[in-house]
Amino acid sequence: MRPTVRRGLVGGAVVAAVVAAAGLWWLRGPGPMAFADGPKVALADYHGSDPTGVPASLAKASLVERGEYLARAADCMVCHTVSGGQAYAGGLAFKLPFGALYSTNITPDKETGIGNYSDQEFLDAIHRGVRRDGARLYPAMPFVSYTYITDADALAIKAYLFSLAPVRAAPPANTLMFPFDQRWAMTFWSTLFNRDKRFEPDSDKSPEWNRGAYLAEALAHCGECHTPRNLAFALDNREKFAGAVAAGWHAYNISSDKGSGVGAWTDDQLVSYLSTGHAAGRGTASGPMGEAVDESFSRMAPEDIRALVAYLRSVPAVASSEPATLAPPASQSPKSGGTADARGKMVFQGACVSCHGWTGESPLTPFATLTGARAVNDPGAINVAQIVISGTKRQSPPGALSMPAFGSAYSDSEIAAVANYVTARFGSRGSQITEQDVAALRKQTSQ
Repeated sequence: MRPTVRRGLVGGAVVAAVVAAAGLWWLRGPGPMAFADGPKVALADYHGSDPTGVPASLAKASLVERGEYLARAADCMVCHTVSGGQAYAGGLAFKLPFGALYSTNITPDKETGIGNYSDQEFLDAIHRGVRRDGARLYPAMPFVSYTYITDADALAIKAYLFSLAPVRAAPPANTLMFPFDQRWAMTFWSTLFNRDKRFEPDSDKSPEWNRGAYLAEALAHCGECHTPRNLAFALDNREKFAGAVAAGWHAYNISSDKGSGVGAWTDDQLVSYLSTGHAAGRGTASGPMGEAVDESFSRMAPEDIRALVAYLRSVPAVASSEPATLAPPASQSPKSGGTADARGKMVFQGACVSCHGWTGESPLTPFATLTGARAVNDPGAINVAQIVISGTKRQSPPGALSMPAFGSAYSDSEIAAVANYVTARFGSRGSQITEQDVAALRKQTSQ
């Protein structure tokens, strides 16, 4: 081979490698707190109050009690408990376009759970997504966010889990299609997208802000649902908290954008929504967010909720596709509003109006008021359809009313019709969801 040709090939290979590396670096994107441009310091070098751990009211609590609080903040039980099953025993299905993943048993059972995990093996799973046997975890387990949890907090969670009664329960086998069933490939994914570093406070920010950052980014892992994903299914923090579809539900924009985000919400509305799952004029949490409120946020100390709000306020505004203006209450007359499709009105009149009213302002409970809810103002109507299919199962606050599931009572076409009617009557722009869309949503519902 001539020297000039050899040099040309080598040069081309170098250029290709540089381009590929640049592409991967761009795909990796910024970290979750990169928008806050103050200096990040090691926790030991931060001079404010420690933003990690538990709130001051639990400062003298036992290790297990602290771990229980942190496990609640991390929302562990929701993902590791199947409906009607024993807490933390796993088996919950995560339905994906390329198959299903099942959550693992994290009770201290030595055969089917984590009872044989050492402290270091537990940390490896939490921070690096590596199981005790060395196999890689899929990012349905949010280790990319949990990597920011401190060792002390992770081991407190372990102490709590190990205090539970062991449950012998092996989850079903995953049903992922090739090549997604190749766990070894997660080594490369994790190398690129898991930063494998613990939380570092921003020394320019207040202790409350840093506490909110730790809760939102490490424990509560808000971005896992509310941040869009890139081509490699990793979080794209260039559009941080701009909203995404996760588990068949639309997790809405929670950036500080005043139109499509929560920038126009008052602090009291945000506190109420996180604490109770409802904010007057803003709607009621359902689906995965309703579960997060019931099992996590509603159990958190008031000062932690306020810290979360302080942090959310600082996330840069990112506009998304939802209408910036929410519709006012509809007419009291059933003859006005809605769509020309009589089927949607018929279903609403037969199954919905007694709770939600013709105006959208519920005569029974504020939790059933549709006016101002993001779901009915979403022209995609994903959450409206999912609520009709699955209902709402709220446990907080005490006395909160739930909505029964109508998925078995109505066909896909009827659910599409009533969703389109509801968004047209009570929202700012009617949807055009189809029965095929509804059928696809049914398949994504976790069991």
